[in-house]
Amino acid sequence: MALGIAGTIAWLICFGLLGRSLAGYVWWTATGGGAAWIVAVLLTRHGNRGAAAGIAMATALGWSVAAVAVAARWLQSGDWPLW
Repeated sequence: MALGIAGTIAWLICFGLLGRSLAGYVWWTATGGGAAWIVAVLLTRHGNRGAAAGIAMATALGWSVAAVAVAARWLQSGDWPLW
């Protein structure tokens, strides 16, 4: 499970760094998280369920960080930052 968490955190950081703005960061994080969830589903069906649980937890945390960043910018500016 710990390896699933660590690998997913590194994966989401790499994807998040591709974004040049908050919107880019959020979209890249959502894309990377979606890919991670596909891997988690495959691992659940055919492999290590502990690693899949770690991937799911780390992805949820990464998406939560992105959501908090969007909410903070939205409250600060009054404009939806993702469009």
